[in-house]
Amino acid sequence: MKVLQEIFDWSEVWALIIPLIVLLLKPHQPRFLLPVIWYLWTALLINVLIDVISDFPGKTFLGDSNNSLYNIHSVVRFICFSLFFYYSDKVYSRKIVLIVALLFASFVIVNFAFFENFFNYDSFSSTLFIVESFCLLIFCLLYYLHELNAESERITSTKKFWLVTGLSTYVVINFFVFLFYEPLLSQNFQMAIKIWNVHNLAYILLCILIAKTFYAPSFN
Repeated sequence: MKVLQEIFDWSEVWALIIPLIVLLLKPHQPRFLLPVIWYLWTALLINVLIDVISDFPGKTFLGDSNNSLYNIHSVVRFICFSLFFYYSDKVYSRKIVLIVALLFASFVIVNFAFFENFFNYDSFSSTLFIVESFCLLIFCLLYYLHELNAESERITSTKKFWLVTGLSTYVVINFFVFLFYEPLLSQNFQMAIKIWNVHNLAYILLCILIAKTFYAPSFN
């Protein structure tokens, strides 16, 4: 059981390596996937730092709390995938993406200026993760609505489909994980660890579908 937990502790790092290896094998990707590629490399760095702090608390120059890095990861993920949706031509209204992005930015500023500490030692911001998931789910739903209206026959063969499917699955599953994680952390620590493993499994699936995205045809 201890070995299994150690695997889960570094699962996000190993998961990110999967699409990055595929990217090295298939480097020629459409421009609209560039923000996703930026996300993968940035997320890899952030998650390596998170796990190093977790495994060696107080023994590195990074300190002994990695919660602010989780918050940074959430903001980076939202920015990168928002850019993906914004530059996906003929799929979304760019005005909607901009409006949602501005609302998210306003939330981040107000929330961490008046209600939460971005550098909280004890926990990352579940509220931030919940709002991020909700905003990204809006983008995913807009994509599916567009494709249904377009009645595209090859939707399941496109890069955008696999990427959005991975992202929507991740945010739907983890919306409830983020919703209950912080209360569980204070009331039932072991249950909080178990529920976070659900997040890790969903993240692995996201990364696998991103890898599938890089292999999908480029006609979209």
